[in-house]
Amino acid sequence: MMIQESELILNPDGSVYHLNLHPENIADTVIFVGDQDRVASVSKHFDSIEFTTQKREFKTTTGTLNGKRISVISTGIGPDNIDIVLNELDALVNINLKTRQAKTTLTQLDIIRIGTSGSLQSHIPVDSFLMSTYGLDINGMLHSYVCDEIRNSDLEKAFVAQTGWHTQKSYPIVIKNSKKLEDRIASDKVFKGMTATAGGFYGPQGRILRLPLADPSLNHKIDSFNHNGVQITNLEMETSAIYGLAKLLGHHACSMNAIIANRANGTFSENPKKIVEELIVYTLDKVSNR
Repeated sequence: MMIQESELILNPDGSVYHLNLHPENIADTVIFVGDQDRVASVSKHFDSIEFTTQKREFKTTTGTLNGKRISVISTGIGPDNIDIVLNELDALVNINLKTRQAKTTLTQLDIIRIGTSGSLQSHIPVDSFLMSTYGLDINGMLHSYVCDEIRNSDLEKAFVAQTGWHTQKSYPIVIKNSKKLEDRIASDKVFKGMTATAGGFYGPQGRILRLPLADPSLNHKIDSFNHNGVQITNLEMETSAIYGLAKLLGHHACSMNAIIANRANGTFSENPKKIVEELIVYTLDKVSNR
């Protein structure tokens, strides 16, 4: 079936609308970063760079490291931006942009997020690495898609019960990471846990400036969650959207977090740029040397 022009929007040069990319510009291994300035922090480690472009907050650089072709893309902030980036990335590899038809043979991408986050647990210190074993969607974006087959209903039910989740909020969705990428990237240096993905930075993450919160105790409930040893270790704004859309579209995804704050004990990294750089080097080594 042909996809209409209003549904898959292309630029006059045939590139996808927001990312400004053609299929040949993208590698099968893709690093996601939030900040467009962090694209250069990743690509400076490449042995060679073949392509770079930017449109709005979406900056892309593709190059080679240790003989492996890798793309790094800045997604900006939030699950809504992830919806744009992942759908357009999938269109680049799995839709013929000229005929506007889905390909019969689909390509799987390896997508690794390198981001910053704050720990919710006192035992996960600042300046550490954290891998998201699960993404907990509490922002509602994934409810736009048919996603029953990818959900972990046991963890969802436990979270709703333990937090007294309000019935008027979007029902939480829990998605597992890619076991393939977890096995490739994990090591003794890396903490693991479930990452909650909020739809905003202030109220949705329990921060109070001038507006009262609908549930002032929600953060404590999230911090205290434990189901068969699975705890919510950190709170950010992209992981569950990456995990959900990647799994629905048939791609592999894993989220790596540089812990720059610990909200349980009120500490903040003395040198956050250093731990981010260390996570970039660590992740690129794991990705490019296998």
